[in-house]
Amino acid sequence: MSEGVEKKVAAPHIRSFVLRQGRVSPAQLRFHAEGMPRWGIAYGHAPLDMAEAFGRAAPRILEIGCGMGETTALIAATHPENDYIGIEVHTPGVGSLLKEIATRELTNLRVIQHDAFEVVRDMLAPHALDGIHIYFPDPWPKKRQQKRRLIQPPFVALLASRLAPGGYIHCATDWEEYAQQMLDVLSGEPLLENTAAGFAERPDYRPQTKFETRGLRLGHGVWDVIFRRKG
Repeated sequence: MSEGVEKKVAAPHIRSFVLRQGRVSPAQLRFHAEGMPRWGIAYGHAPLDMAEAFGRAAPRILEIGCGMGETTALIAATHPENDYIGIEVHTPGVGSLLKEIATRELTNLRVIQHDAFEVVRDMLAPHALDGIHIYFPDPWPKKRQQKRRLIQPPFVALLASRLAPGGYIHCATDWEEYAQQMLDVLSGEPLLENTAAGFAERPDYRPQTKFETRGLRLGHGVWDVIFRRKG
């Protein structure tokens, strides 16, 4: 990582999530207990050996914020040629994602239950990734909350440093003001270049979620932002 990037990411980060005491179903707890030893990766302070984690060498895609896991699992199932690491902090979502892995018999998806900033900073080496997905992160819509938004210059600088040349970062949101912030922040990162003249069309590899479909039916917009790491 360059000296400039190190300076930008060295400051303490503000967590973009709040761990709420939500209900965890018995099924989610069971799949969490059974699935984490098989498909989970424990947070650590050393770079992750991707080839060891997946048992092969393949393009590596990181997804930050998997939600309940349906989209993450569908992408992994549709693209068996890639390996995917999903990061999610909420136990119900992790349990549901592990259920998807088990029922779909996926071999190319692993899960880390930890803060994404710390995972990227501590566990991913420079140039380790071929792609990064950040779909519908919490928009923190109130002005006093917006400092918690995930897409901020220090984090984007860190993400860019983990991309291989030609690797991409793909963000999507249904909040127009946040979409503009995403576009502005990614445009301001010197390691990245836009793949479109502004916002991008939704690519085929990103499925349209039930949440998104409902929003579009109600007249809500959805914006995709896709940048690539310069060579």
